[in-house]
Amino acid sequence: MTAERVAVDTSVLVRYFVQDHPARGPAAQRLLDGERGVSISLVPIAETAFVLSRSYGVPREEVVDNLVGLLRKRNVQVMGGDKATTAAALLACRPSGRVSFADALISADARSHGVATIYTFDEHFPAEGLAVREPQ
Repeated sequence: MTAERVAVDTSVLVRYFVQDHPARGPAAQRLLDGERGVSISLVPIAETAFVLSRSYGVPREEVVDNLVGLLRKRNVQVMGGDKATTAAALLACRPSGRVSFADALISADARSHGVATIYTFDEHFPAEGLAVREPQ
């Protein structure tokens, strides 16, 4: 791997997965499958999950499997988070239509940063590894 790390946004991730543009899809693939270190923030991961499932009709299980596969790449890092925790959070979304991709990633981000309690009014917020409370 080269020393220089770069980051990608949602458009690159979507092109990588759907390969629906003759130049951009292969370019995204060369970048993400290459040797250069690539950082991805949780926001593009959540946006990509949403776009793939809602705009492209990709089944939830396939979306999760694709994103987890991407996180397993040696050259890919999660910005500000832990890859294993992020992948585990996405896997929690796989069987559940009740847990949103964004909430799962918020939970992963909190756990990666040592947060013990999260406050939410969302009754379906993923509680694994966190105390989930409603503000009083």
